[in-house]
Amino acid sequence: MKKYLSIGYSLILGVISCNENKETTHIDPVNWDSKYISVPEKDSLIKGSSYLSVYSSIYDGTEKVLHHLTATTSIRNINPTDSIYILKAAYYNTEGAMLRTYFKKPIFLKPLETIEIVIDQDDKHGGPGANFIFDWAVKPKDHEPIFEAVMISTTGQQGISFTTQGIKL
Repeated sequence: MKKYLSIGYSLILGVISCNENKETTHIDPVNWDSKYISVPEKDSLIKGSSYLSVYSSIYDGTEKVLHHLTATTSIRNINPTDSIYILKAAYYNTEGAMLRTYFKKPIFLKPLETIEIVIDQDDKHGGPGANFIFDWAVKPKDHEPIFEAVMISTTGQQGISFTTQGIKL
């Protein structure tokens, strides 16, 4: 009898775990907590937006076969003396629907600091036309942030990698 109960519990746990929603990105919100900052309403900051194409998938041999990639998005402060502010990082899919934002409040990057957002290879939501829109703020005469992405995948002995660069909107 105990044997059958044990098997029953195992089956129930297996079914429950199959229905569990899995996170499609490994960025833990705790990572952003130390970066949050309040940006004063009345300030002399110059605000802007940038667009970055990110390929979470590319076509492989035909338009019916997709090859999924890991995309590492780098947000770079190239100022050697001042912090910059990233107000929003919004991720969109091929159809232009926003999939998620990555932090709830503005964050700062110290001089010459780089932070990353990784789109996992298993995250197939973005597709071949995925992209980010970043809203940012800098002090007058400071450099604007640089946004870059590196897409990579390896299967067997085949490897694919390429980069993209953001443009100011």
